[in-house]
Amino acid sequence: MLCLTAPSCSPSLPPRPSRPAADRPGPGISGGGNVRLSAVPAPSSLRWSWPRKAKSKFSVPVSAPRDYTMATAEDGVGDLPIYDLDPKFAGFKEHFSYRMKKYLDQKHSIEKHEGGLEEFSKGYLKFGINTENDATVYREWAPAAMDAQLIGDFNNWNGSGHRMTKDNYGVWSIRISHVNGKPAIPHNSKVKFRFHRGDGLWVDRVPAWIRYATFDASKFGAPYDGVHWDPPSGERYVFKHPRPRKPDAPRIYEAHVGMSGEKPEVSTYREFADNVLPRIKANNYNTVQLMAIMEHSYYASFGYHVTNFFAVSSRSGTPEDLKYLVDKAHSLGLRVLMDVVHSHASSNKTDGLNGYDVGQNTQESYFHTGERGYHKLWDSRLFNYANWEVLRFLLSNLRYWMDEFMFDGFRFDGVTSMLYNHHGINMSFAGSYKEYFGLDTDVDAVVYLMLANHLMHKLLPEATVVAEDVSGMPVLCRSVDEGGVGFDYRLAMAIPDRWIDYLKNKDDLEWSMSGIAHTLTNRRYTEKCIAYAESHDQSIVGDKTMAFLLMDKEMYTGMSDLQPASPTIDRGIALQKMIHFITMALGGDGYLNFMGNEFGHPEWIDFPREGNNWSYDKCRRQWSLADIDHLRYKYMNAFDQAMNALDDKFSFLSSSKQIVSDMNEEKKVVNYTMFSQGSCCII
Repeated sequence: MLCLTAPSCSPSLPPRPSRPAADRPGPGISGGGNVRLSAVPAPSSLRWSWPRKAKSKFSVPVSAPRDYTMATAEDGVGDLPIYDLDPKFAGFKEHFSYRMKKYLDQKHSIEKHEGGLEEFSKGYLKFGINTENDATVYREWAPAAMDAQLIGDFNNWNGSGHRMTKDNYGVWSIRISHVNGKPAIPHNSKVKFRFHRGDGLWVDRVPAWIRYATFDASKFGAPYDGVHWDPPSGERYVFKHPRPRKPDAPRIYEAHVGMSGEKPEVSTYREFADNVLPRIKANNYNTVQLMAIMEHSYYASFGYHVTNFFAVSSRSGTPEDLKYLVDKAHSLGLRVLMDVVHSHASSNKTDGLNGYDVGQNTQESYFHTGERGYHKLWDSRLFNYANWEVLRFLLSNLRYWMDEFMFDGFRFDGVTSMLYNHHGINMSFAGSYKEYFGLDTDVDAVVYLMLANHLMHKLLPEATVVAEDVSGMPVLCRSVDEGGVGFDYRLAMAIPDRWIDYLKNKDDLEWSMSGIAHTLTNRRYTEKCIAYAESHDQSIVGDKTMAFLLMDKEMYTGMSDLQPASPTIDRGIALQKMIHFITMALGGDGYLNFMGNEFGHPEWIDFPREGNNWSYDKCRRQWSLADIDHLRYKYMNAFDQAMNALDDKFSFLSSSKQIVSDMNEEKKVVNYTMFSQGSCCII
């Protein structure tokens, strides 16, 4: 029995397609809105009090997965396995057939012109700066450029002797022979792509495929320079440990390396590996999810305004340092997911991909033109997912992080913005299927996600790929072969919203037990969810952590065991524990916690910025609060540790079912049963 009262104190037609990918000639190189709602309710035959999970033997039977790899536009798209999941999908066959046909056409075209998705996704071995035999070769897609040069330390930033040539597909290239057996462009030297815009101006840009980028920290607002990263063999990090086995249920520790240290400064990859990873392991998590890894010129963007997609964020170290972190995690049995941002790109022209947009048409750009290419709430650029070279860039980006850094999967940010032409702005998804499968759907983006998920699971069958989707689009987490989008999990984003709403707007005696149970179990049982009570979203400046909402200023004065606990502290700690545990037990098929919330970190996150005089005071984690024996933070940390250990022993997260047997609104009690491998536990 869990008592939530602590000790008392007073289709329509599909969108008009862009130019079909099959019409595109072979390439030149061979080889959310503010409102968050819960997911669509389960079928009426499935009562909320019996929330079976995706692997339930009681779930609707699903046809065996079929291989649509060689299917044509007319063959294999009319009888998709997803129709066996939900009879209502049959009313949207036109939409599903259209998007599956488009996926197959795109995939077939890539196979025809590029030798398949796997070869296509090796773009990082062709584009950017690479060594080929006895020469350094640089390639860049910039069809709107009229002339181009490679500049850098190696030629004293004078590109007159290093002009590039352009092929029929807008790809500029240059081949520079080695000098005395050594590359003409030394490792760790600065480089930029200089091109003529056609209006008489030359501009310098960081290479789009650059693998490292730095700036002069001594100069305020200094632009980034691309850095050619190609260390000699003796300086390259060599992975020593294999990837851990994929767990039946991920228990994810969401973390930001830069703010992971106790000192008011940017922490490093190696410091995180040596100091924080052991804490994560000790608390019985099995997966680490790293934020802000891709380079972003504005630190306060939390890593979500990416400027350099292939570059490791240089604030925390080098690519070799990040490899050390991932390998250290693997040595501890921890899998590592990367928070990947393919939903948009920074609008920064000087440092980022947006600098390649010089007013050309969308087929010659990474982004859509006009309003369609700009996210007005995020002040960022939006990709044209139908563009051949955009597909190469993004798919190769995923493969690069998996191959070079041994990431075990990804958490895709901003998926709702990708799925719909309205990007979820001012949308309240009520659950009607017409909201998901119609003219508002960006089928080009859906097809990209299908290609991406198919590729990732082909390269690494045990990959874990999570979607951050507010809308609850059905079949987002069903396999591509079935007609789904291919994600493994979606984040159960309605759950933290419910808790935050209650904590901010209701006294705990007013909380609805049936409302809590409904929010926790209201999901499509044929698709897996990651449950969480709070993430980084609830910790940023302007908001409060759950512990801070519960105990507020008393966390500064009442957390010492050397004095009696006040009713507020007693109640706050008890509710913090119960909220996290019932969320874990009933909320999904996996669990997520943000760094520090396991011990009730008292303060919000505020990155250094002009508004706080560039202070790091709130951009760090005070681990000592959980370590000091006479402080009560240790109790919340110990509970988190025990909670994860319980799942480690009994595997209730991956259980096929749970039962909510009783809810008492007067006594504020929820009774539920968790099943595990033939046994059960009544809470």
